[in-house]
Amino acid sequence: MGLEPMKITGYLDEDFMNAVPGDPYELMINPESVKWSRKISYNEQQPLDSSSTSQKYKSTPSVNLSFDTIIDCTGIVDSKRIDLLAEIKSLEDIVYTYNGKIHRPNFIKIQWGADTIFYSVLKTFDTTYTLFKPNGDPLRAKISLSFGEYVSCKKRKQEDGETSPDITHLVEVVEGETLPQLSNETWNTPYYYVQVAQYNDLNKFRHIKGGSQLIFPPIIKPTP
Repeated sequence: MGLEPMKITGYLDEDFMNAVPGDPYELMINPESVKWSRKISYNEQQPLDSSSTSQKYKSTPSVNLSFDTIIDCTGIVDSKRIDLLAEIKSLEDIVYTYNGKIHRPNFIKIQWGADTIFYSVLKTFDTTYTLFKPNGDPLRAKISLSFGEYVSCKKRKQEDGETSPDITHLVEVVEGETLPQLSNETWNTPYYYVQVAQYNDLNKFRHIKGGSQLIFPPIIKPTP
């Protein structure tokens, strides 16, 4: 029995229920290594009575997954997969190409065996051609991919279980939504939108871009 290939599936919805037509893309050669990147963001603040800065928690950005894979169309790896440009296009159509049905690239599920399942969106797609025919046509390429974890707003709120304004929230903007509306959905009040606009350096907050992510910071209520 051969090694199970890593599979990449495109989805039309952020809940990963409606897969795009066709089969998932199966890597020809599994990655030699997979990198998981996690970080925590802080705001550096300097207290008035101190010469050093303090690290005030700001947010925990989404997890990133990155790896390299080889597409080899010499016929040695797979005698049926010998068209390199077609292979790259098949992968691009799933992870990169703009999908007119949802007005954005697809949502992506990466699965490798039973233990590695990552729901995400593509962040970078780099192609390096490494082998050519005598006439210059490419035969082999290294594909470097990185993905950011994707959690729908609904699921994130369910996981957080919090609507308090003193909790940090990461909110995905849907086209047509407004800051007062998002403030109301997040904190059950529309009146914190000014603080959100200031925190995210939004000058024209009446026209926020769909598909972007905004940080809804902890709100300090004025003392009565």
